[in-house]
Amino acid sequence: MPNHKFQVHDMDIPDEPLALSVLTGFLGSGKTTLLKQLLQHPDMDETAVIVNEFGEIGLDHLLVESSSEDIVLMNSGCLCCTVRGDLVETIRKLYKKRLMKEVPAFQRIVIETTGLADPAPILQTLMSDPFLSDRFRLDSVITTVDAIHGNDTLDKQQESVKQVAVADRLLLTKTDLTQKNKLEGLIERLRNLNPTAIVEEIEHGIIAPTSLFNAGLYNPETKTLDVQKWLKAEAFDEEHDDHQHGHHGHGHHEHGHHEHGHDHKHNTNRHDDKVHAFCLTHDHPIDWEQLNSWIQMLITLYGSNLLRIKGVLNIEGDENPIVIHGVQHIFHPPVMLDSWPDEDHRSKIVFIVRDLKREMFDDTFKAFIEQGGDLR
Repeated sequence: MPNHKFQVHDMDIPDEPLALSVLTGFLGSGKTTLLKQLLQHPDMDETAVIVNEFGEIGLDHLLVESSSEDIVLMNSGCLCCTVRGDLVETIRKLYKKRLMKEVPAFQRIVIETTGLADPAPILQTLMSDPFLSDRFRLDSVITTVDAIHGNDTLDKQQESVKQVAVADRLLLTKTDLTQKNKLEGLIERLRNLNPTAIVEEIEHGIIAPTSLFNAGLYNPETKTLDVQKWLKAEAFDEEHDDHQHGHHGHGHHEHGHHEHGHDHKHNTNRHDDKVHAFCLTHDHPIDWEQLNSWIQMLITLYGSNLLRIKGVLNIEGDENPIVIHGVQHIFHPPVMLDSWPDEDHRSKIVFIVRDLKREMFDDTFKAFIEQGGDLR
């Protein structure tokens, strides 16, 4: 009998997929300050943070328990790891070190992107790579926004608008240095861009990790899939409480949300005027093949402008709802829930898009779903 160094029972195999979060934000938006604070926080003890360079966050000034060439264990119990070449390979190696008990058994990985980075390719990789998608669940996209220069950055840098649009959590930094009226205007602008994201104001990078995470479909506290918290379709209902509710066709009570954000005369030339968020609803069960054809049409013609898509669907022949999640042209495999979260069994799809009109989605949905794909 050969004497293997490691047996399966020697490995620390997770019981469920580990959480994976992405931290993004434009240059100077306070990511580094935030990371310094997070690495010292005791609630990060089961977290591994992947950064571009240790030097950028000044690890020399933090309490370090032990260190290797590219992995540092903080006194808080948080791991800090640098990207060595390919990000996917870095995550794979870190996961294998966890299996072999060479590092503490982290339950979450936080990936810090560079300030100029478009977060979408990272999200797509996490959703489509077979190794990662089997072992990790995408939890939250966290975007830092400079309260002082945020409006100017959004005006000048289109990538910063995209970072805001795909976020689950928006962190407003340097709020102690900002006039209240300017801060309120920026918050309103962020909520117009992305109604589904929670906005948090922070000073000196200080925030509890519990406020950043657990924004994904899976709720680790209840060990269930929490579709309502994840989808946040009610964010669009709140904008239209004076509209009729109850039984109506797809998207009717939210119609016009794409015009929200154009109320401010001085906003007309901004990059974010091109970004629209809306929720399309449909009362009746949907044919899965027709829905697939519609989604494929959207991907083929407009893939790069479909910033993020989340949906819970009532599919013909299925008693329980199906959840879909896409970033541009990449979709996570559909997930069937054990039951509907409440008595509302309508299909709901939240779109955050760029340079696309709401009417196009309404018209093509009607053609594919209600008319069987006849676009004439």
